[in-house]
Parts: sequence; structure tokens; C-alpha cells
Amino acid sequence: MSQIAPVFKREFLGYFRSPVAYVFLIVFLVASVGLAFFVGGFFKANQASLQSFFVFHPWLYLFLIPAVGMRLWAEERRGGTIELLFTLPLTTLEAVLGKFFAAWAFLVLALVLTFPLALTVGWLGDPDWGVIVAGYLGSALMAGAYLAICSVLSSLTKNQVIAFVLGVVVNLALVFLGWSVFNGVLSGFLPVPAVDFIANLGFIPHFDALSKGIIDPRDLAYFGSVMALALTINVVVLER
Repeated sequence: MSQIAPVFKREFLGYFRSPVAYVFLIVFLVASVGLAFFVGGFFKANQASLQSFFVFHPWLYLFLIPAVGMRLWAEERRGGTIELLFTLPLTTLEAVLGKFFAAWAFLVLALVLTFPLALTVGWLGDPDWGVIVAGYLGSALMAGAYLAICSVLSSLTKNQVIAFVLGVVVNLALVFLGWSVFNGVLSGFLPVPAVDFIANLGFIPHFDALSKGIIDPRDLAYFGSVMALALTINVVVLER
């Protein structure tokens, strides 16, 4: 695992060598804060809470995270640099983890840059900071799960557009599985235990609990399992 750090450094700094990273950060900040204020009714709720901010993250990440994840391996394959990468003294697992952690750190940085919103809530009222920290933790873990899936799909193609579309579709399916509206439809012809099982496969129930300050080990294990499974598949795909 000694080569993860050099790969991480190369990839993470690489984001800031092009204007794409800065465009992403600006779009994420404007979109997330704008949705909280103008759609989520941040002030109308009259509560010292970031619930109206976190509630849109599963939907916002659907398009923003595939935009980051699509380049992880598709760009390497298109440019032919993937062969050069694996001539270096590092294992496939080290390369996968290094690239994944770099992209995840970039996404967490984007999330951390929304801290003025949390300061605004603290200035306007007396929020429960434990709930806010749990919400940020849940959002970061969910972003990692989205990204791990996009990393797998990026390794399947040389075309970044195809990787982006696949990332949106697969993550959308996992969002729908846990969406209350979709589960309401399923409950019309499936027994309740089956609906609950399907809902637990989706992102939203596990993220909602964390965004409300409920840190359940099962929710942490869910996101950790999604990332571990996706990255394992990523390694297998690249080795074959």
C-alpha cells in the first residue's frame, strides 16, 4: 500500500491544473446553497437546521459526481496512459484506491466549502451541531458510494460521456430504490417486508437517518459496503 500516497497526490493536484475543478466547485456551491434557499425554503422553515440543505444532496450528486468519476479510468484508457500507469511499481488495488481517495477528497473539499451556510445557521439561531456534523458525515459517505460506483463504470469504457451516462443511470436506480414515492408504488403489489428490503438497498433511507443526526452503525456499514464492493469490482475489471 506504499504507492497509494503518490497516486493520490498526482490525481488530487491534477484536478486543480484545469479549470474544470473550479467550475465544478462553483456549480456545486451555487446549486446546493441555491436549492436550500430558494426551493427548500431555508428561511421559511424558521428553524436553525440544515435539513433543507441536505435533502437535495442525493439528487444533486446524481449529476455532479458522475462528472467527476467519469474521467477516473476512461481518460486513462482513451489516452493510452493506463498501460504506462501499470508499468510502475504499484498494484492494481493501490492504483484504484489512490485515484478513488483523491477524487473523494476533492468532493469532500467541495462539501466543506459550504461551511458558511452552517455558520449562518449558527448566527441565526441555536442549532444542534451534532445533527449538522452527522449530516455532513452522511453526505460525505454517500458521495463516496456514488463515486465508487462511477469509478467501476469509468473502467468499463474509453468514452467519458458513456461513463457519465452509466453513472447517472446506475446511481439513479439506487436513489429510486430508497425513495418513498417509489416505495409507495411498490407497496401496492408487494408485501411490506419485501418493500422494506428493497428500500434498504437504496441511498436515501440511510442518508436521511444520518442527516437527522441518527448515527446508526448499519447506515455506516451500508455506505462502507457499497464502496468496498464497488472498488473490489473495479480492481477485478482492470486486472481482466
